[in-house]
Amino acid sequence: MGATLAQRIAETQLADVVLVDVAEGVPQGKALDLQEAGPVLGYDSRITGSNGYEETAGSDIIVITAGLARKPGMSRDDLLAANGDIVKKVAEETGKRSPQAMMIVVTNPMDVMAFVAMKASGFPKERVIGMGGVLDSARFRTFIALELGVSVENTHAFVLGGHGDTMVPLPRYSSVAGIPITELMSADRINKLVERTRNGGAEIVALLKTGSAYYAPSAATLEMVEAVLLDKKKILPCSAWLDGEYGVKAAFSGVPVKLGARGVEQIIEIKLSVEENTAFMKSVDAVRAGCAKFM
Repeated sequence: MGATLAQRIAETQLADVVLVDVAEGVPQGKALDLQEAGPVLGYDSRITGSNGYEETAGSDIIVITAGLARKPGMSRDDLLAANGDIVKKVAEETGKRSPQAMMIVVTNPMDVMAFVAMKASGFPKERVIGMGGVLDSARFRTFIALELGVSVENTHAFVLGGHGDTMVPLPRYSSVAGIPITELMSADRINKLVERTRNGGAEIVALLKTGSAYYAPSAATLEMVEAVLLDKKKILPCSAWLDGEYGVKAAFSGVPVKLGARGVEQIIEIKLSVEENTAFMKSVDAVRAGCAKFM
């Protein structure tokens, strides 16, 4: 996923990129391969590969994708212990070399890993954020567009809560060309799309058998990177540290945020129904349970 994100960033000429991996020669080889595509595709972004962290010094954005990928039958939470150690080291090493950077966490279980990264880096809450909500919303939008036979450009969707089985897709806030999907589909059809969204990652893992999704996650992360680097003030569903918003104190969870050059510039609070709020709090509690192992 990291290499695919590097490709997307280079092709859009958003920034220069440093790829870091523990496997000797792998990041260097991928970086050189990407660099050699520049003359054909017309980009001048510099891509560097490294087995250390020195080349990352002074970065504007740190994206953490390092960790073990899921295998069929595994949940995101099954990766907790192993990926926690990896993310802790990456956040520490990159954070001290780029103390003013924005940190975007992609590694699963993502909301818990965002907590690990914030704690390890010492970064303020507005500069550590998890990617999941953008991806989950993109999946929901895809399924809505396929179900109704419309362009994905006409679809809008929000998915709140943790990036996992307890995520909370919100049909009431999801629409096609401004029309709520609750007016375009039956409750039964909507519920099936909601369930498919919750299992979107697992569906891909089961098909691939030897890895997990990376095209859609890298595209979702690119949208976040672009919002920060271009100071777009874009409203995106991301995993952010809540400090009283939505009645939640001291926890990461997916909520709509205004994302710009200063990171999370505002957390947007939307009104939830009793049922939606109950599901949201259940999702927050699931994330808290994972975070408790790293307290």
